[in-house]
Amino acid sequence: MTGLGDKELCEALRKSGESRELAFAELYRRYASRIYQYARRILNQDMEAEDILQETFLKFLAILEKGAEIENVPAYLLRIARNLSFRSESKKQVTVPIEDYHAIFNEVPMEAEETSKVLQMSLDLLPKEQREALVLQVYGGLSYNEIAEVMGVPMTTVRNWIVRAKDKMRKIVAPYFHGNGEEESQGY
Repeated sequence: MTGLGDKELCEALRKSGESRELAFAELYRRYASRIYQYARRILNQDMEAEDILQETFLKFLAILEKGAEIENVPAYLLRIARNLSFRSESKKQVTVPIEDYHAIFNEVPMEAEETSKVLQMSLDLLPKEQREALVLQVYGGLSYNEIAEVMGVPMTTVRNWIVRAKDKMRKIVAPYFHGNGEEESQGY
């Protein structure tokens, strides 16, 4: 089944028997990591991301069984995961004081795990639309056009969100990675 395209695999999923199971396994192999990474970055919780991953594929199967024709499987899966993630996120609405984010910038030295935490926190500080567009690009591997399709906005809006998100993240993490700028201004 690895040689088949997504459309052929979707057709096999509509049938019963071993070909259905193999088709599902192949689509899962191709896209599960992408879906999980998206949900993980949006929700910032492993267990919820795993739940979103499973629910996404279950909904995808149900939609295929109803006879839907899906042109872009990864974008469609990410749209399902997006909707599920937003529902999950809206149920919890946890806020973290901005001081907690700035506290980590003053800690030196930082290990790789801490670097990851700083980047995740800077991602969390982005406006929802910018964060999602950036996650879809970086972790979902989607093009601007595919992101526009998933998010239901024009491609130019997606491009602007991603540019702004990257710029904002650079500004957030710059003090940590480059110090507070005093050393440079004093000639050190």
